[in-house]
Amino acid sequence: MLFLIRIQLLKVRLHLTNILSARYLKSEIFSLFIIVVIQVSEQLYLLTNECQLTEENTKLRFLACSLIQDIASAYFSDCIVKPFGSSVNTFGKLGCDLDMFLELNKVGKNSVKRKTSPFNIIYQMKKAPSERIAAQRILNVLGEFLDNLGPGCEGVQKILNARCPLVRFSHQPSGLQCDLTVNNRIALKSSELLYVYGSLDPRVRTLAFSIRYWAWNHGLTSSIPGAWITNFSLTMMVLFFLQRRQPPIVPTLDQLKKLADAKDKEVIEGFDCTFVSNLNKITPTSNTETLDVLLGDFFEFYGNFAFNKNSLNIRKGKEQNKPEASALHIQNPFEENLNISKNVNAAQLQRFVNLARDSAWILQQMEKRPLDNSKPWGLVALLQASEPGRVSKGFKRLNVLNSDRVKDLLNSLKM
Repeated sequence: MLFLIRIQLLKVRLHLTNILSARYLKSEIFSLFIIVVIQVSEQLYLLTNECQLTEENTKLRFLACSLIQDIASAYFSDCIVKPFGSSVNTFGKLGCDLDMFLELNKVGKNSVKRKTSPFNIIYQMKKAPSERIAAQRILNVLGEFLDNLGPGCEGVQKILNARCPLVRFSHQPSGLQCDLTVNNRIALKSSELLYVYGSLDPRVRTLAFSIRYWAWNHGLTSSIPGAWITNFSLTMMVLFFLQRRQPPIVPTLDQLKKLADAKDKEVIEGFDCTFVSNLNKITPTSNTETLDVLLGDFFEFYGNFAFNKNSLNIRKGKEQNKPEASALHIQNPFEENLNISKNVNAAQLQRFVNLARDSAWILQQMEKRPLDNSKPWGLVALLQASEPGRVSKGFKRLNVLNSDRVKDLLNSLKM
């Protein structure tokens, strides 16, 4: 009964979230508004404010995690299911996937004993040859349960042979696409790191959000696994670019580590994940460059970057020689032996470079807004598809949502 009540509460929250974000769905009004804005910087701030996750949508994601935790607790009584990635690092946009991980490290620790009967039932998993195999077994069991008995869980896929095994499914009550992993604590720490960087300066989050939106709009990123550049890689590229400014806008990870206290010390699976958590200890940057300057220089920087020989490293804040033959090499901030962009092939990287060069050229041609507001300008021009006369894919997606989805939501609320 309690579970059904939580499902109904989730549906109510979903309706409220869609109503609160109705301005996002009114794409025609949004596109007209953004065209007449005088400065590119203002356009970027407007885009971020209109399309970022709302507080209500973020709460919805935590509630969805708690529902999955209720299911998992049937096997692991003290487990915790937490969101990570774009849902919590402040860089996520409305409609982004929900990454969640099942934490089992605290199972059996600080547990509260509940007397339900004279008998105790203890579930113990058989010893596995490795943590990876253990994770695969756990996800296999949970995947089967979600597929056959999970309330509102549809399209369940068990992707157990990936580098990080996961279960992917659609959670119908919340309308979210979900990826569930096990004990992915380094990924959670990466989310915390991005949260810190995004809190240092308002330009950081706005520039990263705008670049990610630009990439999504042009089909450079995808929720489907493949040779695409990921949002995490794009965010690392933005941070690296901001570290290279003179003076730097954000510090390197090594600098954040030096500012850390003893309570910030954390080693996960042998990797040092230490960085300062007290933002007051970080000296604000003296860099005063505007967002329009940073956006143009970002495209120019990577449009001419020597990807064939150099690697990006936000821990050091400087280029390094590529240790492997991957088309794009971005060092994982914590697992330094890993390349977070190893999946990207040469063709996809070249698409990114070409679009970056085109975008840099477009921005250079329009120093001032034209008097004719009917012509695409600034950010809108950047979001236009490469082929002449074609409407931006991102705005097409928003236009589809504009009418039918709002009508459906209003009709459902009348029930």
